[in-house]
Amino acid sequence: MKKLMMASAASAMIASGAFGEAHTGDVKIGIVLGFTGPLESITPAMADGAELAIAEVNEAGTLLDGATVEAVRADSTCIDSGAAQTAAERLVTSDGIHGIMGADCSGVTSAVLQNVARPNGIVMISPSATSPALSTAEDDGLFFRTAPSDARQGVVMTNVLMDRGITEVALTYTNNDYGKGLADSFEAAFVDAGGVVTISTSHEDGKADYSAEVAELDAAGGEVLVVAGYTDQGGKGIIQSSLDSGAFDTFVLPDGMVGQQLVNDIGSALNGSFGQFPGTDSEGAEIFLELAGDSFDGTGAFAPESYDAAALMMLAMEAAGSNQSADYMSHVMTVANAPGTEIFPGELAKAIELLKAGEEIDYVGATSVELIGPGESAGNYREIEIQDGEIVTVNFR
Repeated sequence: MKKLMMASAASAMIASGAFGEAHTGDVKIGIVLGFTGPLESITPAMADGAELAIAEVNEAGTLLDGATVEAVRADSTCIDSGAAQTAAERLVTSDGIHGIMGADCSGVTSAVLQNVARPNGIVMISPSATSPALSTAEDDGLFFRTAPSDARQGVVMTNVLMDRGITEVALTYTNNDYGKGLADSFEAAFVDAGGVVTISTSHEDGKADYSAEVAELDAAGGEVLVVAGYTDQGGKGIIQSSLDSGAFDTFVLPDGMVGQQLVNDIGSALNGSFGQFPGTDSEGAEIFLELAGDSFDGTGAFAPESYDAAALMMLAMEAAGSNQSADYMSHVMTVANAPGTEIFPGELAKAIELLKAGEEIDYVGATSVELIGPGESAGNYREIEIQDGEIVTVNFR
């Protein structure tokens, strides 16, 4: 497994003089998310989730024998790889970060990984980049994600549709790594299960008019329209145009389309639409909601995954006794998985003390974290339906 390919990376870091730096002391974690762009309405809760874990560790005051952790935000834009790369480079060169919590969308995550993280030997833990291509990306053992691959989401979405008796769908996807990866995974799973995809076509974000795209989808037909897009961009435009023209009245909403702002913007016409996004009904999820309280939306898409990403990074540092990526990257999988004492949200101080005592921990966190294969979440999903203007959980898968 690529996460075990440590020796050559460590040797390279030694040769570059990186180990001449202090391995302990204060820590800076870059929070690289799309604060502007097609997911800007769900990003604030993601950042708040990560910073909740950081605040918890700072309150304990025991990480690396008294290090203070600082969160440094940077805008990935979600869709502009050049802007994301520039923002991440600034975090490394100007802010001196020790790890990246992010990025968010798959395309910018890949760009930051290849052009910033790998050249500089910086660990990345993404809470939301779900493209299957990231499972096999060259990463020198530096990249992890607390969100499951869309290879898994394609199967879950198929199960949701089949359980509702829907066997014929039209499919539109945003024209990028995320959209194409999810569309391919879903279509393969759906057809394999006996379903029919009448059309699979891409759409561009940022357009003022989607009537031509909707006309093509309408001509192909389907019981429902699967929209593998973004809640604040083209996905919303496709839905509104479909409703305006009467082409479709029920929509399947994957993770990038689940946000209360979309429901508020579309209104009652979205009632009855359904979908899924990563989530669990675990003990840890309930604790996380209590910790979030009224300060931010703890049920928001990828907010729990963001808490877990930041927590895993800091606990791996403690396990390594170092804030240097070359030292702690090999500990991320170890602290995330059994054996060891189970650790839930709100128990990061306990986890640090156990690690200091030489004990093993099994970080369960807010999302029942279990990192598999190339350092990614095995995956649990929350099935939702829009009811009376609200996103209502109807099942877990």
